[in-house]
Amino acid sequence: MARYRDAVCRLCRREGTKLFLKGQRCLTEKCAIEKRNFPPGQHGKARRPKIVGYGLQLREKQKVRRLYGILENQFRHYFEKAASSKGVTGETLLMMLERRLDNVVYRLGLATSRAEARQLVRHGHILVAGRKVNIPSYQVSAGQEIAVRESSRQMAAIQRALDLTSGRAVPPWLEFNREAMQGKVISLPKREDVNFPIQEQMIVELYSK
Repeated sequence: MARYRDAVCRLCRREGTKLFLKGQRCLTEKCAIEKRNFPPGQHGKARRPKIVGYGLQLREKQKVRRLYGILENQFRHYFEKAASSKGVTGETLLMMLERRLDNVVYRLGLATSRAEARQLVRHGHILVAGRKVNIPSYQVSAGQEIAVRESSRQMAAIQRALDLTSGRAVPPWLEFNREAMQGKVISLPKREDVNFPIQEQMIVELYSK
């Protein structure tokens, strides 16, 4: 399966904002945005050009796509599915991204980044409703329980993530029992549950051209 394998800090620098692609490192002075807040490349230090119209829409789409760690074809598929569903297209798109299993694992604090959460899912460490699910894009449903496999609960990576994310709040549509390493989807996410500045209407306008 295709995935981005290059340095991820350059993605944050390109978008000019923290996408939290390296977990806790993004909260320290080692973060690339803190040290080199200009686009990557030999001309990066030049003043950022003013972006308008199509450029703003493209940057918004790229920002969201990179935030959730999704490649272009899969992101377009999400948009087309959201556009054919009932409701506001932009909000439906964000809700589908929030319901991805790798995002839920990240939101519960079992991983410090979505990439780390995706690896946990891929390697079969996560159970959904008591069954192993190793598909990061799996869409969770209300009432489902998400837990760490019994044999994986002592993994150093998971223990470290729980320690580092102990102060992170769990979204209101989820609940999490740290001792049991088990969470539950109380309800489907709403637009206000996305705690990141996103202008989804720009993405809709971009794909509607």
